[in-house]
Amino acid sequence: MKYSSTRGGASDVDFEGVLFAGFAPDGGLFMPEHIPKLTKETLTSWRTLSYKELVKEVCSLFIPSDAIPRKELNGLIDKALTRFRHKDIVPVSRLKNGLNVLEMWHGATHAFKDLAMSCVGQFLDYFLKKNNRHVNILVGTSGDTGSSAIESVRGVPNIDIIVLLPHGRCTEIQERQMTTVIEDNVHVFAVDGTSDELDEPIKKLFRDSDFVKRHNLMSTNSVNWARVMVQIAHFFYGYFKCLPAQDNDVLPPVEIVVPTGGAGNITAGCIAQKMGLPVQLVAVVNSNDIVHRTVQHGDFSLGHTEMTLASAMDIQEPYNMERILWLAADGDSAKIKEMMNEFTEKKRFKLPQELHLELRAMMKSCSVTDDEILQTMRRCWEENRHLLCPHSAVAIFYHYQQFNSNPTLPRCCLAPASAAKFQEVVLRAGLVPEIPEEIEALMKKETRCTFLKKQDDWEKILREKLHAIGQKRM
Repeated sequence: MKYSSTRGGASDVDFEGVLFAGFAPDGGLFMPEHIPKLTKETLTSWRTLSYKELVKEVCSLFIPSDAIPRKELNGLIDKALTRFRHKDIVPVSRLKNGLNVLEMWHGATHAFKDLAMSCVGQFLDYFLKKNNRHVNILVGTSGDTGSSAIESVRGVPNIDIIVLLPHGRCTEIQERQMTTVIEDNVHVFAVDGTSDELDEPIKKLFRDSDFVKRHNLMSTNSVNWARVMVQIAHFFYGYFKCLPAQDNDVLPPVEIVVPTGGAGNITAGCIAQKMGLPVQLVAVVNSNDIVHRTVQHGDFSLGHTEMTLASAMDIQEPYNMERILWLAADGDSAKIKEMMNEFTEKKRFKLPQELHLELRAMMKSCSVTDDEILQTMRRCWEENRHLLCPHSAVAIFYHYQQFNSNPTLPRCCLAPASAAKFQEVVLRAGLVPEIPEEIEALMKKETRCTFLKKQDDWEKILREKLHAIGQKRM
């Protein structure tokens, strides 16, 4: 298995190469040069596998044994998935009115990012120890990615991690999950700006290939292929868990509803679909609706980033849409390069009709308002005594909307975070938060971070920080 850039400027890259990369050198994103196709027999044999076993099977298709031998790969995944509070790791709550909720938030930071990030941390550690290397990880976050990334590498001697968070645009708990980690290898910056704005200096640094090489710079945002790869397992697991009881040889369609911000998770769903999993995908967004507009109208145009109750999805430049469009274009990197260059210049482009039709065949979409999020949270509590985070409510709003018109279609709604991380929104819905001890304890811990003002030169400050880390390690 080799990897190439969605824009065609890099090819024949091995798994270790893409694991330690951020963006590809040409500004694109790495994707497998071929997507494995699974037979019906393989899919049938996977029906009874646990979540952990599915992660192992999926990863083994994309990580050759000469990169990580299968026995060692299994051991790394076993180790990665030990810090989860539920025995199933990803349990399914079966609620009233055909509502199946895949709870992906039982990890260290109460968010689904822990599932993939914990595995990526183990893969990094494996190669760093093997090659006696040090890397610097640079991560921008809209809320949950930063804390998961920190937890996956905190205290690891051959990794330093720099996280940029949008100050005042995360919940207090999300921010404290990052700023209360007082480890020598963790460096947190609170930025006066949106998550899209803080991504800009990060992109500029990754475009400087000499700087990237000199500082061993990489990303564990979902620009990193390994993050997306691990997330493919969610879709197989959710599919098998929500199949109706019937003949084991029958594999009917199941709809999987994905709350969507940066589009990394639904990219994994598109790859699962290309591998032969009979899933129908739905991307559900908040009022930052660029993904919805692209699916509905072929309109990939930058809008103003609005602050919503589903704050981790407050994104108007979902970089993983480039991967989705590459899949829809059947790997036509010249077409993707042309469109993304136009977006860089004009902050918009219109999908060609054929590509738009292919995208619409891959997924449906809808957009959800703050009021609809609150209504959904209240309804789910009233009917089931089940608390939702606002991001989970985005997916479940779609289910409630559809159930009246099509109650027979099996459906799995992905729940990306615990309601405990969004106490203010729970209260705003007129509900009572449930606060775990470990989250309560955050409020009493010391914090440490560096504030970046709007007028500061963020790129220059990051360059200086990376230089200082390098000097310290000499």
